[in-house]
Amino acid sequence: MGLLTGKVALVTGAAVGIGRAIAVAYGREGAKVVVNYSKSRAEAEETAALVRKAGGEPLLIQADVSQDAEVRAMVAKTLGAFGRVDILVNNAGITAFVDFADLDGLTDDVWDRLYRVNVKGTFFCCRAAAAPMKQQGHGRIINLASVAGLWPQGSSIAYCCSKAAVVQLSKCLAKTLGPEIQVNVIAPGFIAETRWNVGRPNLDATLAKAAQGAPLKRAGTAEDIADAALFLATRGDFMTGDVMVVDGGRLVA
Repeated sequence: MGLLTGKVALVTGAAVGIGRAIAVAYGREGAKVVVNYSKSRAEAEETAALVRKAGGEPLLIQADVSQDAEVRAMVAKTLGAFGRVDILVNNAGITAFVDFADLDGLTDDVWDRLYRVNVKGTFFCCRAAAAPMKQQGHGRIINLASVAGLWPQGSSIAYCCSKAAVVQLSKCLAKTLGPEIQVNVIAPGFIAETRWNVGRPNLDATLAKAAQGAPLKRAGTAEDIADAALFLATRGDFMTGDVMVVDGGRLVA
């Protein structure tokens, strides 16, 4: 018996990176895992295969989290297949690389795209899952933010603001959805294995800089975040509205 045997987890953006690592970690503990993806069908199928190999039961569902109707349909499909949803991990997110000094580079499109996915998408998923979680008497929501939402450094000002909004949204929902539903946040630091880093210029130098600036002297991995997500899914019974920073100590260095 795993820690999540009999539980149903919905992980958004689970095709690659952190989302995949979380889905596999939950599968390893016996969960039924909804592997959500937006466009990356082939990679999502790879995640599903890894979940199955780890001992879980996967279900692939395509949905763009920025579209409320698609999110509601995704939750309905989850309930139709598994009858419940115990854990929601809002991992799907996007960024835009705009130098902080380039204020004119923060176009309406940049702001709108980031907020549609990172903020509204997180809210849509939380809202859709809240009703069945309330009805069954319990649920855990884990929202992925970033240390960029806590301090002014990252890929762009718009990204920082969107992740700060995720933190505040989570605190508001924790206040609103308790006591049945716990809502917590994971704020990762620099993580090596993300889609955003594929083909990124000077990635090795960036990794070295991130490691040097952290007391633990290494960059983070997707598995580091999956460990935190497993903790929040299985323990932490007296935690809600909290922000778990997982950055090797870089935020305090």
